[in-house]
Amino acid sequence: MKGKLLVIGFGPGSFEHITQRAREAIQESDMIIGYKTYVELIQGLLTNQQIISTGMTEEVSRAQEAVKQAEAGKTVAVISSGDAGVYGMAGLVYEVLIEKGWKKETGVELEVIPGISAINSCASLLGAPVMHDACTISLSDHLTPWELIEKRIEAAAQADFVVAFYNPKSGRRTRQIVEAQRILLKYRSPDTPVGLVKSAYRDREEVVMTNLKDMLNHEIGMLTTVVVGNSSTFFYDDLMITPRGYQRKYTLNQTEQPLRPHQRLRKEAEPWALDQEETVEQTASAIEAVQTKPEETATSRALAEEAVQTKPEETATSRALAEEALQAILGETTSGVVHQPIQSIFEVAVSPGLANKKFTPVQMTTLAEVVGEKGTMEYTPDHQIKLQIPTAQPDVIIKKLQAASFLLSPVGDVFTIKACDFCDGEKSDAIPHTEELQKRLGGMDMPKELKLGINGCGMACYGAVQEDIGIVYRKGAFDLFLGAKTVGRNAHSGQIVAEGIAPDDIVEIVENIVHEYKEKGHPNERFHKFFKRVKNVYGFDYQDITPKIKVEPAPCGD
Repeated sequence: MKGKLLVIGFGPGSFEHITQRAREAIQESDMIIGYKTYVELIQGLLTNQQIISTGMTEEVSRAQEAVKQAEAGKTVAVISSGDAGVYGMAGLVYEVLIEKGWKKETGVELEVIPGISAINSCASLLGAPVMHDACTISLSDHLTPWELIEKRIEAAAQADFVVAFYNPKSGRRTRQIVEAQRILLKYRSPDTPVGLVKSAYRDREEVVMTNLKDMLNHEIGMLTTVVVGNSSTFFYDDLMITPRGYQRKYTLNQTEQPLRPHQRLRKEAEPWALDQEETVEQTASAIEAVQTKPEETATSRALAEEAVQTKPEETATSRALAEEALQAILGETTSGVVHQPIQSIFEVAVSPGLANKKFTPVQMTTLAEVVGEKGTMEYTPDHQIKLQIPTAQPDVIIKKLQAASFLLSPVGDVFTIKACDFCDGEKSDAIPHTEELQKRLGGMDMPKELKLGINGCGMACYGAVQEDIGIVYRKGAFDLFLGAKTVGRNAHSGQIVAEGIAPDDIVEIVENIVHEYKEKGHPNERFHKFFKRVKNVYGFDYQDITPKIKVEPAPCGD
């Protein structure tokens, strides 16, 4: 009878963070195999399972034993803290199986059960430090050559990754975290936020907020996860926060906002591992070659080249320092502190005016000037051009646009007027009311974008009745339309709720409707849905005028 392998990640160690499937898998097992500390952490879930617990450096033997017992017909749980597929036992179990010629169809059954990895559990205690590209690097050179680990740290530092260091330090392996700090300081500010989390969600949990230059002043051990922020990470109210991106958007009358829209330690057994006795200071003299006078360059180069020719027993660190010095002498160094500046994108909508639809040559030239090569211009259905301009000085842009006699409007979920051209101003009776509504309501924040259509005659040729709110000037008075569904294959005009509204009353009526929607509308609730939900807005009753024909929903679910 074939057995089964259950490779279980049980998360940080607290019962409430163990998944239901992991609990079930432990209960299903005949045998539990794991590091003795991990077995102790799940003791409360054990019943009568046979237990095999081993030491920290015996992962391979645990995997081999698990496969052996499964092949003998037992259901075996191989446990890892965090996620079994992140520095856990899943890979080793697969390797042992592959060596034995295992196939999914014919071999023992295997299930990998995911858990919460340390980068995730520790991030939750620190705040939100892993909100952008991040990587995990184990500093244990028990199974990975130190030279390779160094290259990964260097690459992550240069690329401005948020970095989570696993296995940063142990009783005998102390220099790896020192070297990691040295490499990071080549590319990161000394003040870069760092979070140290020990035993996350366990009884002896400790959380420390520090920075890159001071991190080694705090206790770091095998149970610590070290989270190093990127160039945009910051501290706020004892929380470590990494913005979602390197870009911000501004628009008129709004504050800055994010775009919308985480050991076999004997030297003879591990020749690749970093020597624990040698200190960085012993080899730092190679760097002095960089600081020589011009006439000493040849001698400095010779010293650096000699330093590169290290004896076999000398460490990779010595060579790296010497090579760095030689590159500096030759002018080949490319290192430097990485800083990804937060790019500010200023968004604004411009038009020649409410009624005026004609751009002047000066206005078009101004647009080209302020947008430049890196900005964008987009014509919208709202008779506006939307600008997106990379700049840290939006006030300068605003002044240039205003000097060109543009009407400026904010972008986003705001109140917008879409007026007709009033027959090039010949039918101008409604223009003063349009301008007053713009003055009172233009750019006001809304639960969702809200558009008021205004037409200056009964032809309504600019489609005012197709907007959220529509007013049409006809026979010396206004007709009012509410609740058009402006998009979708089942789009429809607004329902006419009043005719013959006196010109002196129209501004106040529209203003009250808009304010009621602003106060009572749900976030992202379009006006037609709001009107349908509340049934009455400022005394005007809702009537369902949706086309009765059955229309298949759009793929987006609208």
